[in-house]
Parts: sequence; C-alpha cells; structure tokens
Amino acid sequence: MIKMNTALCVAGAVLLNIAGSLCQLDVCGQAPLNNRIVGGQDTSEGAWPWQVSIQSAGSHFCAGSLINKDWVLSAAHCFQSIHWYTITIYLGRQSQVSGSNPNEVSRRVSQIFNHPNYNNPSNDNDIALVQLSSSVTFSDYIKPVCLAAAGSILAAGTASWVTGWGTLISGDSQLPNILQEVKIPIVSNSDCNKAYGGGITNNMICAGLLNQGGKDSCQGDSGGPMVSKNGSLWIQSGIVSFGTGCADPRFPGVYTRVSQYQDWINSYITNNQSGFVKFISSGSSRGLPNLLPLTFFIIPLISFY
Repeated sequence: MIKMNTALCVAGAVLLNIAGSLCQLDVCGQAPLNNRIVGGQDTSEGAWPWQVSIQSAGSHFCAGSLINKDWVLSAAHCFQSIHWYTITIYLGRQSQVSGSNPNEVSRRVSQIFNHPNYNNPSNDNDIALVQLSSSVTFSDYIKPVCLAAAGSILAAGTASWVTGWGTLISGDSQLPNILQEVKIPIVSNSDCNKAYGGGITNNMICAGLLNQGGKDSCQGDSGGPMVSKNGSLWIQSGIVSFGTGCADPRFPGVYTRVSQYQDWINSYITNNQSGFVKFISSGSSRGLPNLLPLTFFIIPLISFY
C-alpha cells in the first residue's frame, strides 16, 4: 500500500492534515454533482454520492455512508434487533420510489460489526461497519466519503451538512421520497452536555441550532453521515445517533464522533483503507472533545434517529 508521509494545506481558517491510503484519498469526499431532514430541502441527484439507504423487507429503516468499495459506516443501534441476511443496501439512490433511480445499485450484506463497547442506554460507541456482499464501482453517483482522522477538532460553529430520508416532523411515521439535506453548525460538547444534563461523552459530537431549533436530523436518519467541507473535499465527522425530539431549540442532535474510531475502523478494513483526513477548524476551544470525562448517564426521553 502506498502511503503519504504528511500533506499540509490551508484554506481560509481551516487546516487539513492528510495522511493515509493514496488511492482512497484520490477518490473520497468528492461530489462532482453537488453545487453547494427537518428544516432541510430536497437534494439534487448525485449531490451526496456516499449516502446509502439501509432497508429490510423493502422498507428504509436506517442510513449509512460508503467509505470504500466494500464497506458502509453506520450506527450500532440500527442493528440490535434485525438479522443481517434480511438487509439490502441501496447506493446511488435519491428517491425512495422504486424504479426512479437510474444510477442506483444494490448490495446484500455479508457481515455487520457493531462496536464491542456500544452501550445502551448511554448510546456511547454508537458505530457499526457493514460489509457489502460484493464491491461497488465508483461513479459520479457512487463515491466514498473521507473520514475525520484521529485528532480532528471541529470547533463550535463549524458548518456541517446532514442528509437522510428521515421524518420531516418529530414523531411522524411518513418518510420523504427524496433525499433531504440540512445545514447546521457544530455545538460544543460542553454546551451540549449542559443541554442534556450530562451524558455527552468524548465519543460524541453535537450539532444544531440552540435557542432557535427548526433544523435537525430525525427518526429514519440514524446511521447517516454528518459532513463538513474543506476545499473540494467532504469529510465525515459524525454519524446520526440520537436526540430528544427533533429540531428542538433546547436539544441539539447528537452524533458519533468518527475521529475517535480510526484505529477501530482500520482493524477491520485492512485492504484499500478509507481516506482519513485530519480536520482542524478554528474557533472556541469548547469544541475540543477531551473536555468531558467518559461518564455514562441514562438520558430520559431520548429517541434514536
């Protein structure tokens, strides 16, 4: 495997330190058809080429992100009560209307690996790897996302995008047909911990509009990606995990912090490893993940997304 020593580039106030598999960094995080959820909007076809729909018996129940030609990243809570052999992964999909996605492919699942320290009800380590039954071929509509590398820092206020087919209203059972996108800022772990009265660990990252609300991920978005852009690269920092309600101004959405799991992901993906990018955004130091102890709490009225 060819390695890069270290590449360093600066774009505005954001610093990128890239190190990893050259072949994946050549393709990850690129969305050539992208020119630019609750409170969100319809996406254009191919805008988020790593987005996948995870379905069982023909129904969407969770989402995920393609991280190389054989693997999807998702949330552990999605797979606690479902058999892997009933699952189909759809890639290159924009609409949930059957037959309306000319650029779509599907794959069955060969294995699912939930993090061994996934904890319910604390929701800590809410991350899973899904191995596809066969490799996919990349196109403008199907590409892997880059992943935030260990040591990445996303300060409070960093602009992030969340995508999914989750409900548009909290508690609703109706899912949208068209993939939704919403732009929200990162919320510091300290502010998020205060909002929830404890329970936000180093392995979590929060985003939303505190004191305003109106934009958020929701039920059905679970396992999907939260990404931020630097230059032409999109980098996944979070996995949709849980929250209290949806788009509630008092409670930001809570996501699994991807940068905490680089070693764990690489322990399973030993060939053609994902493209990890060290992402450091300027801003309040309250965005640092190591300000909170790894303490488990039971959070009342929590809903998985």
